Amino acid sequence: MSGAASIELPPWAAVGEKRRRHIVRVTAMLEEWAAAMALGAAARAAWRDAGRLHDALRDAPEQALRALTGDADSPAPLLHGPAVAARLIADGETRTEVLDAIRWHTLGRAEWERTGRALYMADFLEPGRKFDVELRAALAADVPADFDGAFRRVVRHRIEWTVREGKALHAETARLWNAVR
Repeated sequence: MSGAASIELPPWAAVGEKRRRHIVRVTAMLEEWAAAMALGAAARAAWRDAGRLHDALRDAPEQALRALTGDADSPAPLLHGPAVAARLIADGETRTEVLDAIRWHTLGRAEWERTGRALYMADFLEPGRKFDVELRAALAADVPADFDGAFRRVVRHRIEWTVREGKALHAETARLWNAVR
């Protein structure tokens, strides 16, 4: 992953250069963890694809996201994951673990397998984000050796940030917290 151009996105993707750089960093982090954890080829491919595709429609117009998801009620920033999952299904993607990882990466999901958990962490811990740099770098370094412990700490930090920012805690995120604490 030498640069933003090295990530292959589907022709229907709607991402600007800033978002593309984020996708590259998330995918690189997932690939590094997968290698350090000596995951098999199928798991590595799932992690790579989840990272590569998770924000593929992040910069799409809200109306397009609502049309893809059929969701008229959720806040617009929550629609891109479900919209990408819907497009991938239409394109023939069948890996439930990848689809669920992408669909729920902004909120979290209690039923997730490792791909969803890894994407949730990488999306939060990728080094391009400018807050809590040392804490997030330490958490990222812990992932290969203590995947479950790092995941619990990431969930806690993301919930603390949500509360600190005065945002509502989504029911799905609360279910995730109750499942991992």
